[in-house]
Amino acid sequence: MTTKTVDVPGISCGHCVMTIEREVGELDGVDTVKAEQASKRVTISWDPETTDWVVIEETMNEINFPPAG
Repeated sequence: MTTKTVDVPGISCGHCVMTIEREVGELDGVDTVKAEQASKRVTISWDPETTDWVVIEETMNEINFPPAG
């Protein structure tokens, strides 16, 4: 399992948190997604044998919550 925490400045409400957790969590190989409104950070754990960070990042961009940096 690989885990990464990223800043996502666009998180501004509970709906944002739910959207990120739902959409990223539905990707094959993603184990857990924890988005936090207060810190504007998202922690994602995934199986690198099933998916990679590029797919996760593309999904976050598609739902308008791109990771910073």
